[in-house]
Amino acid sequence: MELLQLKYFQTVAYTEHISNAAKQLKIAQPSLSLTIKRLEDELGTSLFDRKGRNIQLSSSGKILLKHVNRIFIELENAQAEIEREEHHLAHMIKIAISNPRFLSGLISEFINRAPETTIIQSIRGKTDILSSLKRGDIELGIAGDTVQDEELESCLLVNEDIVLALPSNHRLTGEAELSLHHVADDPFITLANNEEYRTFTSMLCERAGFIPKSAFEVDSNLLVEIIKLDQGVALLPVSSCRTLGLNYRPLADHSATYPVRLYWRKNKVMTSSTDDLRNFIVSYYKEHHDLFRI
Repeated sequence: MELLQLKYFQTVAYTEHISNAAKQLKIAQPSLSLTIKRLEDELGTSLFDRKGRNIQLSSSGKILLKHVNRIFIELENAQAEIEREEHHLAHMIKIAISNPRFLSGLISEFINRAPETTIIQSIRGKTDILSSLKRGDIELGIAGDTVQDEELESCLLVNEDIVLALPSNHRLTGEAELSLHHVADDPFITLANNEEYRTFTSMLCERAGFIPKSAFEVDSNLLVEIIKLDQGVALLPVSSCRTLGLNYRPLADHSATYPVRLYWRKNKVMTSSTDDLRNFIVSYYKEHHDLFRI
């Protein structure tokens, strides 16, 4: 029993006329009659009662029609569900970032412009982000530092200025800019779960001639509380200090900038939604460039 046979049977059942059904199906009448005959032979019963030129469903035909209608309804339901799923997948974007601040203020603006989009965002280390891009687990990734990889493409979003966040009553608060060696003996507050950024700030301190004394390792929320409790200094991106309302001073080392890059898989065809988000991220950083620079 084939779907085409059942479709032919359904059409004949509702037209109650072989010739009219053949015209509607755009097939030859003998071919339609043969298809119905083969179906009846397969079921071992007559599906129609002949009434002159017209035909009517037999009792067996009525039973079959009831089930055939259910079959085609379920097929239509399946097609509709598949189309909804395809539409959902076409508007779903998987992106991983190494720091939440990279998308702060950006995602809500994008969703307002493209409300049909579903964004699945995760926080991962840089190495994991790059590996996930290569495996195809995610479409986009944002991480600090610059990585050369023949399987990936990237775009520099910004070289963000790094500043020294200080307690409000710190002895150096009045200085226009600071050299890191001035706080070599101060306790440092570092960001937890961000090896990539911690390595970068340690390098800045070592370049200034000292190894920072880590007093606290906390997330960005607790960091504000600790700094305001006069518990230490911190090397932070200027955008974070501005957003969190922290007291900070520029560094005399003007090379203290942190590159933020957007990565994607080379030669991978993106959905239009993913491409839109990629372009939006690039544009957003260009438009808000001053937020990331002193």
